[in-house]
Amino acid sequence: MQGVTFTLSQLGFHVATRFAEAISPLGLVPPHVGILQIVGREPGQSQQALSNKLGIPPNRLVALIDELEARGLIRRERPPTDRRVFALHLTDDGERMLRRVRDLGIEHEAAITAALSDEERATLAEQLRRIAAEQGLAPGVHPGLLKLR
Repeated sequence: MQGVTFTLSQLGFHVATRFAEAISPLGLVPPHVGILQIVGREPGQSQQALSNKLGIPPNRLVALIDELEARGLIRRERPPTDRRVFALHLTDDGERMLRRVRDLGIEHEAAITAALSDEERATLAEQLRRIAAEQGLAPGVHPGLLKLR
């Protein structure tokens, strides 16, 4: 019999792989999605603040933002209060892409949790959030981004 941690690890790998496959036709990789989500939630933050929040080294983050900017999904603006930094914002295309990713995420979650009732899904989500919080994981930030060092 497999324990909880093995099953979580097995599912985590499966879920991450399936999600990467789902967003691949959009020309995105999971780190792009993390950046789009956080910039969408907190527009105007600096690249440095985003780097700290995600735990991605600044040079790696700049490359990812460059990719998103080249696709017209993110724009950099210099705030009038500090011309040394760039504030990050989603473009209209970035907003549309984020909606597409969210729709894919909803479909992905439904497919992965199809064996559960709505009540079971809600209970499992709450239990997993409690475990994640106790382990010191930041809500909304995937620890896989830390591997981009």
